[in-house]
Amino acid sequence: MAAGPATAVLALQGIRVAGRGRPRLEDVDLRLAPGERVALLGASGAGKSTLLAVANGLLAPAAGTVLWEGQAPARSRRGRRRQQARIGTLWQDLRLIEELTVQQNLNAARLARWGWPRALLNLLLPLDTDACAAALRAMDLDPALLEQPVTALSGGQRQRVAMARLLRQEPTLLLADEPLASLDPRLAGELLALLLAQAEAPRALLLSLHRPDLLDGFDRAVGLKDGRVLFDGPVGQLSEALLADLYGGAPPGVGP
Repeated sequence: MAAGPATAVLALQGIRVAGRGRPRLEDVDLRLAPGERVALLGASGAGKSTLLAVANGLLAPAAGTVLWEGQAPARSRRGRRRQQARIGTLWQDLRLIEELTVQQNLNAARLARWGWPRALLNLLLPLDTDACAAALRAMDLDPALLEQPVTALSGGQRQRVAMARLLRQEPTLLLADEPLASLDPRLAGELLALLLAQAEAPRALLLSLHRPDLLDGFDRAVGLKDGRVLFDGPVGQLSEALLADLYGGAPPGVGP
């Protein structure tokens, strides 16, 4: 059954973010229903990272409405922390804590739910080992890595650990800021498939994608240009002319 507006995982309406010379975002509307996998397209500087920052609550817009699962951002610190716990973001730089073990990094995803006493205990003792091992297995990683420091991991293992951290968080809204941009085609395809598989209802996925040739598996695409939504519709309706307009020429991974 289709979700109504109040049950959207994310709803943005009339979003405006100021910038130098011109707005970084202007009059942006976006809605993600449970189970939707949406690709965010556009050239560098189009506003993709800004939109993701608004979507995860790191950036408050100058105008417009943000709703997470039908709720406006809470005013209290405790209420906002509960909301943030349901939003998971995979950054391009991964933001793993180099000084900690894999298990400690995975448990860092629970801090918003645990509070400070248990967070401090995480630095001293291996907590919730079974749950952490399950998150690694879901990413095709050996649970033996739990005791390893992040510095001992390969690049591909780091990517998967960052995704396992998302699973450990158990978010409803999954956001990803060009997580495939620096990866070789094989690894990019594997990690994209894993991400798409996590976006079953009640979750939804919004992924900033540098290469529109990797759109298989997405339900929808949203194209940004100069901070405005130029396209919002099924992936199959994206034409070469529209992609060329979005990217000011041949988009990455497309064409000769």
